[in-house]
Order: sequence, then C-alpha cells, then structure tokens
Amino acid sequence: MARNIKHVGKMTNTGDHVAVVFRTLPGESDNALVLQTATLPDNYHDSLMKLIETEQAQESFELGEFMFRNSFPDGRPMLQAMQADNRLKKVPTANVTMTPTSVQAIQLNELNGFIAEQKNCAIDDLHTFVSGAPKAQRDNSLEPKKAAPIAEAAPVTQASDNGVLSDDDLAKSFRSQADRLSKEAAELRRQAEDLVPTKRKAKTATKVSESV
Repeated sequence: MARNIKHVGKMTNTGDHVAVVFRTLPGESDNALVLQTATLPDNYHDSLMKLIETEQAQESFELGEFMFRNSFPDGRPMLQAMQADNRLKKVPTANVTMTPTSVQAIQLNELNGFIAEQKNCAIDDLHTFVSGAPKAQRDNSLEPKKAAPIAEAAPVTQASDNGVLSDDDLAKSFRSQADRLSKEAAELRRQAEDLVPTKRKAKTATKVSESV
C-alpha cells in the first residue's frame, strides 16, 4: 500500500508539480504559497523531496515551518533561499490538486475545508495552526493555566500581489518572530518568578578574627 505524502501536489491547470509551502495565507484563505519543484536545480530538488518525506516534515502542519528550520546542502536556509530566488508563488487553492499518492487526488480548497472541520475552526483560521502564529480566540476559562509555548518557526508571511514574497515581506516576518519570541520569553520569566521568586544573595560582611 502506497504511503500518503503530505505537502505535495500539482497545478490543476498545467499539471506542474508543486510543494505546498503554506496551504493558506493570513486574510487570504483562498490562496496558498507553492514552490514549483521541477524547475529546481537537481541538488535542491533532491534535498527538498528528501526533507518532505521525513517523519518530522510529515508531522508538520505546514511545510514552510520545517523548511524555515532546514538548509540546502550548500548551507542556504531553504525557505529564505526560495524567497530570494523568487520561487515562492501565491496561487488559488482551487487551482492546486493535492496528490498524497499516485492514485489519490483532492483539490486543496476541499482539503482545507475538511481540515477546518476536523479542527472545528473556520478555513480563515487555518493559518493560526502554524507554530508561533497567533491562535484564534477561544474560551480558556475552564482550562488550567499553562506556560506560554516557545515558537519554533516563522509566522506565515503574506505574499505581495504578484504572488512573490519580497525581501520586505520576509524581513517583516523575521522581525515579527523576533518580537514575539522576546514577549514570550518575558512571559515565561514572569511565570517562573510567580512560581519560584529569584533568591537574591545577601551580602554578608566577612569577619576576620585577629589573634593577639
């Protein structure tokens, strides 16, 4: 039985194979960010496909999260390199056919609808399930208070109108992530102080006894 592989598909209108980097975009749940794989240099293509097939990538909600934390063989960070090379394209989810196996296919917009139903949320909120993204509001009054988690990946960056992430877009994403991590670190320190206040060492004068 063929193994299901997430994050891969093809453009419905052209048949071009793509890796789906982000299944939706903030404020644009009918658009996705994809990477055409056939035009990649061989070493980039092979490295990306090996990454996609790893257990960690398959467990990741979005491929972009995992690409952000990994590099190509030449040392270039995957997500940033694809942005710098203008390879990340914004496309309608209705024009992407996901192909988890060679005999299975489903339109990305339909798949997003199923996932949103499973997660009991709106399709517009799917981007909030990316590590580090702000979550949709819910009633937590009955849940025990937990320490704020530290994000592991960059938040989803909205592509420009031409479908390509600009340097400004990615820079804003990195600054946003840095600001968020700083706030989360401060919150964790505050919670730690609430649990166990830092003990400050009192300065004690050392008495020197003099022998007569």
